[in-house]
Parts: sequence; C-alpha cells; structure tokens
Amino acid sequence: MRLVNHEHNPIDLRTTPVHLGLGSTAKPIEGFSWDPQVLKAYSAAVAADGAEGRIVTIFDGDSDGDDWERHPAGDELVVCLRGSVTVTRDAEGVTDRVVLAPGEATVNPAGTWHAVDMAGPSTILTITAGLGTEHRPRIDARPTEHAGTPETHTP
Repeated sequence: MRLVNHEHNPIDLRTTPVHLGLGSTAKPIEGFSWDPQVLKAYSAAVAADGAEGRIVTIFDGDSDGDDWERHPAGDELVVCLRGSVTVTRDAEGVTDRVVLAPGEATVNPAGTWHAVDMAGPSTILTITAGLGTEHRPRIDARPTEHAGTPETHTP
C-alpha cells in the first residue's frame, strides 16, 4: 500500500480509493484493500491528517450489508450512483431510513451507527472520515452497545 502523488492516469475508485488530506491534497491509495494489515499501514501513512482525513471509494453490490458501522471522527457522505440504496441509521435508539435513487445522497452524522442495503445491482460513492471506524455484525435490526466487542479500523 502506498499513497501516490500526482497520478495522471484514470483512477478506478472501486479498486483504488483516494485519500483526501490536509492542504487539500488528493492521493490515490495504490495496493489498498480492506485487509487489517493494509488498513493499519494506511492509517500510519495518513496519521498526520487526523480526523480531517477522508477516504473516497466506490462500492458495487446487490444485497443487504453484513455490518453496522460508525465513524466517530466525522460525517460520511453516501451517494447513490446506480440502482436503489437504503441507508438505515440508529441514533440513540431511534431508527431512521433513507432510500436513495441515482444522484441522491445522505449524510451519516459522526458516531451514528448505520448500515447500507442495496436493492438489486447498485453502486454507491462514499466520502468517509475513517479514523476510528467501528463495525458490528448485523444480527439485529439495530446495533447494540452490548453486542460483543466492536471491530475497530483506523483508516
């Protein structure tokens, strides 16, 4: 995994996310994956950006998400590019669902547990404050603070 300065070739955000950092920098993340060791290397490489760093990526899917997640360092923008996407949020025990069509977006507030469900082939773009991101298995309709130990990632 390495951050690339001044990439001149097209970037496929499905395989090569872009890190937005301090000083209005945008650096493709070559060799990125959701593997814990790669995430650790990425976190170390962008540590100086702290909570202001953002990761931009595109996800394709056609089913319900497996996990609840939350981003304590900042808000997350979710943009539907294709298909239909339902974003379910759980803020202090209150469930909120937003259905997105292509071109529509929603903001997941910092620290809010959320899950993304894709109805049929769908594509989303996310801009995420990844520092301290937590995941929980989606075994219930709502996440709980007592459902085991959260898996924490610090992209």
